[in-house]
Amino acid sequence: MERSAAIALLSRYVHEPGLTKHCLATGAVMKALAGRLGGNQKEWETIGILHDIDFELIGGDMEQHGIKGDEILRGEGIGPEIAAVVKRHNHHLFAGTYTDPVDIALQAADSASGLITACALVKGGRLSEVTVKTVTKKAKEKSFAAGCDRSRIALIEPLLPLPEFYAVAIGGLMEIHGELGLS
Repeated sequence: MERSAAIALLSRYVHEPGLTKHCLATGAVMKALAGRLGGNQKEWETIGILHDIDFELIGGDMEQHGIKGDEILRGEGIGPEIAAVVKRHNHHLFAGTYTDPVDIALQAADSASGLITACALVKGGRLSEVTVKTVTKKAKEKSFAAGCDRSRIALIEPLLPLPEFYAVAIGGLMEIHGELGLS
């Protein structure tokens, strides 16, 4: 699926600008991780963009998150290789079952995209000023970007050391910084 088609599909189900930016950011991190880990960049980016496609529809029911996303994606003709990863990304239902690199990457990208964006916002929206050192330091502050689950980020460690992961993630976000409203 082309990136523009994934974004168009997302926009049919997600209308809140902050959630849209989160999905785009997660997609950018996933694409960068695929490049580093030997995954399919287009597929991993699509997974990242579409991972929260059901979030507004489920109204906070985390028992449905991912399950409904899988249904939506299959109904839209998206293949099971993408839809199943979206389904499994709900760590409330599937924690402890992640073994495939794409599943692990999505767990880390989902939380790290928010953490890194928060780091940029405290620097006046200048993502270009966010470094691995910045993210590492801020990640240790539990009250900073408290909604970003550090344990989900840590799942990436068997595949990449955290500093390297943060560097890859920052690089991925820099590719779309304008779309995220960051410089």
